[in-house]
Order: sequence, then C-alpha cells, then structure tokens
Amino acid sequence: MRQEIVKELLSDALKENETLFLIELSFLAENKILIEVDGDNGVTLKECMRISRYINDNLDREEEDYGLEVTSPDIANPLKVKRQYKKNIGKTLQIKTTTNENYEGVLTDVNENQVFLEWKVREPKPVGKGKVTVVKTAIIEYKNIQEAKVKIIFN
Repeated sequence: MRQEIVKELLSDALKENETLFLIELSFLAENKILIEVDGDNGVTLKECMRISRYINDNLDREEEDYGLEVTSPDIANPLKVKRQYKKNIGKTLQIKTTTNENYEGVLTDVNENQVFLEWKVREPKPVGKGKVTVVKTAIIEYKNIQEAKVKIIFN
C-alpha cells in the first residue's frame, strides 16, 4: 500500500470541510487502513462516508487490494490531539497525569501548551463551624497528561 498517496487523499478530503481534523491514520496488517476523524462540532456519518468514498474513488483496487474504515472517536476513549481539548471547553474532564495525580473538573480554557480545569469542593470554614464551597483550579501541561477523558454526565 502506497501510504503517501493515502495521506495525500485524506488531506484533500479533510480540506473540503475545515471543521474536521485527523485523530489517527493507521496502516494495519493485510492492507487495512483505519482513519479516525473528529470535528470541532462533531463528525457525522455522512462526513465519514464522504471521506471513505473520496479515498476509494481515487485508489485503484486493481493495483492493490485493501480495506478502508473511516470512523469518528468513541466518547469513552481518551483525547488524543490538542484540538479535541479545544472542542471540549465547558465539559467535565477526568485527567490522570504522568505523576499519577487525578483531576476532575470543567475544562475552562486551553492554549498551545496547557489545559485549565476548574471544580468546586466543600472545605471546613477557616473560622467557626461548618463548610464553605471553594473553587479550585489546575493548570496542566499537555506533556504531563497521561490520559484525559470527557466525563459523560446524565441529567
């Protein structure tokens, strides 16, 4: 399988919809091609089919036999690329760092190097009895994130 041709075709297909971006491109055994794409506003089945058709229509099956699968990310899977963090601003993330610290909070912002989380906790009052709600924040660099998942919340 000529991988450069597939990469070029995929790039062309993604250019047709600037809100889409590549998560993963894998060339597996037995000429199987796996493409995972996401979008700033999600990705539809129609878009996955469009990308698949574009690649299929421009590859010669007479020349090489291959399998092609174009998918969107599974909500249960960890985030893989920085652009996924940006699209999830306002959602609750569970983050495990490379130093085994665990955070769970609302993703409030991202930049080129870091993510910003915020959450509320109940703590004892500094003076007197009872508890008070305190807002906590964390700034975590991408390089220190071992795994980050969007928490699914049912209302």
